[in-house]
Amino acid sequence: MKTLYFVTGNKGKLVEVQNKFSKVDVKVVQMDLGYPEIQADSLEDVAMYGLNDVRKRFDKPFILEDAGLFIDGLNGFPGVYSSFVYYTVGCEGIIRLMEDFEKNSERKAVFRSVFAFSMPNEKPVLFVGECPGFISKELRGSYGFGYDPIFIPDGEHRTFAEMSVEEKNCFSHRGRSLDKLIDFFKNK
Repeated sequence: MKTLYFVTGNKGKLVEVQNKFSKVDVKVVQMDLGYPEIQADSLEDVAMYGLNDVRKRFDKPFILEDAGLFIDGLNGFPGVYSSFVYYTVGCEGIIRLMEDFEKNSERKAVFRSVFAFSMPNEKPVLFVGECPGFISKELRGSYGFGYDPIFIPDGEHRTFAEMSVEEKNCFSHRGRSLDKLIDFFKNK
């Protein structure tokens, strides 16, 4: 069995990644190394900067992920600042910002995920996944983490926080980027 290290302090992300990799011959181990998250225009830039920082201190195969919630009616906000916004105003703050947006079409959003994979002495590879949906008008559900209680994926009536990990992984941005990463591993 191969071992892949996941550089994250987020237990929720770890559970989702371990769930996806449980179907292949790869053991995912958490490494809470920490790395700087630069202020940039794209998740790809943030992920690559973090990867290059970790590579200086860690020489085994690893992944890290950056994700963001991009809300159309708020001109893509919080986007690359999703983590900061979550920890400062939370889901409640996003709901307040969107009080005047009544129709689901006005509440459109997309979750994006970028996994950066590093293998010693090889060029890094990025895997991108997206999940379109919309922002609910209230917090719903008790599963998941982050913006899960307010994000409803297209084709669903439930928020991510109302879904099991397995159900969420079928829809989610992270699940989609992980599928690409797993395919990469199968072909390696």
